[in-house]
Amino acid sequence: MLNKIDHIGVAVRSLDEAVGFYRAMGAEPYHFEEVPSQKVRVAFIKVGESNIELLEPTAPDSPVAIYLEKRGEGMHHICYNVDDVAAGLATLKDAGYRLIDEAPKPGAHGCTVAFVHPKSTNSVLTELSQHGEHEGH
Repeated sequence: MLNKIDHIGVAVRSLDEAVGFYRAMGAEPYHFEEVPSQKVRVAFIKVGESNIELLEPTAPDSPVAIYLEKRGEGMHHICYNVDDVAAGLATLKDAGYRLIDEAPKPGAHGCTVAFVHPKSTNSVLTELSQHGEHEGH
């Protein structure tokens, strides 16, 4: 099911401040986007074949805002590229894993995404992502 690590999500209070660290290391963010379904603004930074996705909440009830209140800034999730998010969810549900999303939804870069609950994945929030219009981000 897993093709590759697509990105590692990092929760931040401010994208503008957080990108400074990556720029200091010579990595320029290549894509900024607001993702209404997740109530976040994101910045993507390419690192080899994977990406770092910085996540800044756009609303106090955003899952990332709630995460920041509980845990502060830091690693938020790991995302795996898959061929079919819906099939991946069905496989995991059948195997007894707890899902956050019962069905895929729109994510950044025109991808289809869904999350698996960290209580069933060794405390790691896990995202499945299927490439959409911006293939290979």
